[in-house]
Amino acid sequence: MKYSVKITNVGSMANDLLSAGDMIIFEQCEMEALAEVCFMHTKGILNTDIVIGDKVLIGSSAYIIAAVGNEAQHTLKTLGHCTFKFTDDMKPQLPGHINLKGNGLPAPKIGDIISIE
Repeated sequence: MKYSVKITNVGSMANDLLSAGDMIIFEQCEMEALAEVCFMHTKGILNTDIVIGDKVLIGSSAYIIAAVGNEAQHTLKTLGHCTFKFTDDMKPQLPGHINLKGNGLPAPKIGDIISIE
């Protein structure tokens, strides 16, 4: 297991953003406006770098990493933050994106586990 956290809070607009294909996760977010679009989670430790081909589980939904932005490792390790972009595009749009390929969008809720293997 490279990373594992539990969702503790779902921002009031997080699912709206998810329906557009983006899932923002954050360990702690002091900025209320940003917290509204985030899935907040418990503290996690990134044990090793994530790479293309790793498996991501969000609740009962499984995805494969298609691309990793050049800042995603750092922000995930230090802030518990990244944006999962649900696309099989091999090039991330932004440095903090982790592109995930799979079938459909997840339906994350409080108590669900997000893990990377």
